Amino acid sequence: SVEKMSGGMKITCSCDDAVARAMMQNLCTMLAGGMCSCCCMMNGMMVCNCNLMMGMCKCEMTKDGCVVTCTSGDAGCMAMIQGCCDCMAACLKAGCTCCLMMGGTPVCCGTM
Repeated sequence: SVEKMSGGMKITCSCDDAVARAMMQNLCTMLAGGMCSCCCMMNGMMVCNCNLMMGMCKCEMTKDGCVVTCTSGDAGCMAMIQGCCDCMAACLKAGCTCCLMMGGTPVCCGTM
């Protein structure tokens, strides 16, 4: 899921399967610090790709997966991050699959 927050946005990735969740968490841990981006796809075609280079992205583990926050203290960058959040939320609501990438490597893919 994606949601706006003060200063930017929050991306929540969760998984019911323990093995898949552990792999996702390991990927997030290994790739933390790389550029975060999200790609939304429908029927195998890319609808949008949001590169979150305008903010500081942090990844935290949860019992169900991980939470990535992307924030900026600059008002213009924060507006861009929240614009990306609006775009991704609309894509997910319309049935797209969203793929979170760190350093260009997919770490979490799913639907709403």
